[in-house]
Amino acid sequence: MQTNPVVFWELASNDMEKSVTFFHEVFDWQIDFNERLGFYLIPETTPKQESLEGAIFTLKRAKLPFLTIYIQVEDIDAKVALVEEKGGFIVEAPFDISPRSRICLFNEPSGVTFAMVQSKPDTDTN
Repeated sequence: MQTNPVVFWELASNDMEKSVTFFHEVFDWQIDFNERLGFYLIPETTPKQESLEGAIFTLKRAKLPFLTIYIQVEDIDAKVALVEEKGGFIVEAPFDISPRSRICLFNEPSGVTFAMVQSKPDTDTN
């Protein structure tokens, strides 16, 4: 396991209620309001002993530095339709990044960019 893994993320939204509704309706996330803290918390979604992978790279096409959270999905095309239906915006339509993976960039309703990734089935029959 990686030393000092990423264990938390947060979204500063212009409308937390709208963002919470969006992520609940699109990704079926359980999101609970914490009265003491005054904001919503999303319970841990990765199994214990499993780390979150990450990458660092030099900008090429983007104009400003950014952080993107990648959300694993089973059917990226269905999620694209749901993102748009629930008030999100597709920044970059799904495309293959390898023979085994597709990604899509989208903005949630307040304009923050996230990504979805779908593993494609292994078609190698050897």
